[in-house]
Amino acid sequence: MSLSSVLVVEPDSARQQTIKQTLEFVGCESVTACDGNDWLSPFNTASARVILLGPSISDHSSFLDAVNNAAKGVPVIVLADVGGERSPSPEVMRRVLTVVSFPLKFAQLNEALLQAELFLESKQKAAGAGKRTPELFRSLVGNSRTVRLIRDQIDQVAKTDANVLILGESGTGKEVVARNLHYQSTRRDEPFVPINCGAIPAELLESELFGHEKGAFTGAINTRRGRFEVAEGGTLFLDEIGDMSMHMQVKLLRVLQERTFERVGSNKTMIADVRIIAATHRDLDKAITDGSFREDLYYRLNVFPIEMSPLRERKDDISLLINEIITRLEHEKRGSVRLTPAAVMALTEYQWPGNVRELANLVERMVIMYPFGVVDTADLPEKFRIHVAEISPPVAVSSSEPDTITIDDNEMPRLPRNGIDLKTHLNMMERHFILQALEDSDGVVAHAANRLKLRRTTLVEKLRKYGLQRVEETSHPTLTHTLSLNSLTQLSHPLSHPLSHPLSLT
Repeated sequence: MSLSSVLVVEPDSARQQTIKQTLEFVGCESVTACDGNDWLSPFNTASARVILLGPSISDHSSFLDAVNNAAKGVPVIVLADVGGERSPSPEVMRRVLTVVSFPLKFAQLNEALLQAELFLESKQKAAGAGKRTPELFRSLVGNSRTVRLIRDQIDQVAKTDANVLILGESGTGKEVVARNLHYQSTRRDEPFVPINCGAIPAELLESELFGHEKGAFTGAINTRRGRFEVAEGGTLFLDEIGDMSMHMQVKLLRVLQERTFERVGSNKTMIADVRIIAATHRDLDKAITDGSFREDLYYRLNVFPIEMSPLRERKDDISLLINEIITRLEHEKRGSVRLTPAAVMALTEYQWPGNVRELANLVERMVIMYPFGVVDTADLPEKFRIHVAEISPPVAVSSSEPDTITIDDNEMPRLPRNGIDLKTHLNMMERHFILQALEDSDGVVAHAANRLKLRRTTLVEKLRKYGLQRVEETSHPTLTHTLSLNSLTQLSHPLSHPLSHPLSLT
């Protein structure tokens, strides 16, 4: 994937040349410009991956119609005059990738090109989605100790037919574990049949599980197979088993003991060749004490227990989960988004009562609100920003001494109740100040080093530490020791994919 080929459509020759030179300046190797009258020819010649619609274009809609007909799927970026009388209409805004102000600012232009890269990248992923193995979408994401333990437990029990009981709060991914167990078992080629025992009325659950004969009860107009028959040879996943009525618990216990059952209204005994996996968010020990769950059924199900930890106890996995959720959304052609490290840190401070399900809902919401964009802390809903003030450095710049930082003892930060990852927090502070110094110095490393009171070589080492690139430009002495704009983007957005051809300010 490359953004090296860009088509600029701008009737004004002076503006056209300015835009062209700016794009070449930031590393776009092939930039073709035209006046808008005959844009198809240069587009075909240049094989452009992105189209920039200049600020002098008066009829955006007609041009966008032509793009849709001749170059469908190519992202369009609109350039708009700052403070100009004519701005893109809401209809146009809905049809383009983003709008960038003119005269161009490097940071804004770079972010727009990054959005275009993400857009093209997600299209490429979607096109090849059919070739991807299903393991990715059944995977257990995370490197925390608890997730590694669960993977080991799955490996141990998957090849057996032992009953498995998965315990954990709602939204922790109990069905994901169940599907992993089925997928890694010898029954993987047979059906995986889930049923939510708490979502079906008690009087209908027996029919759902075991099926019924025609006329067995009012409304039974046809013979119907139950979930045990549908799952024959495969796996039956009994979700929320703790919500099952006592009457049904007795019937289920008999099936687990005898491995046989009868349809409702039938005397014919049928063999139940199924692997049973059950799950619940309830405390079954307490339910047994309260008399709402049978102890003998509990021991039948609890042959091999697997306990899912809540997300708040494995916060190190959050960034990996975000990447996995975004990958799934891209696979489903539902868009993409990237989060800044500050946004990810804010999410790690949240307690996640809804666990992974709540995180997935948040990422999907961000994809809808900021399609192919970059989400920072300020873009998150308020409840996810509640702890940001606690982990932010409370520094104030003195007006009389602009190069020094003063900290009021009354405003000293307090350690959050759950603690913080100090190393990560300090690295974020250092990256933040380095990025600010570079922006203030127009990317000139020597000037940024002076702002930070560092030797230039020391700053260069820190740039390498954070994955930045230093570009030497001998042909243009005023641009020496500048930074790759793509590297600056990686500094702010470590979850974003690096561009194949860095956009260098050289």
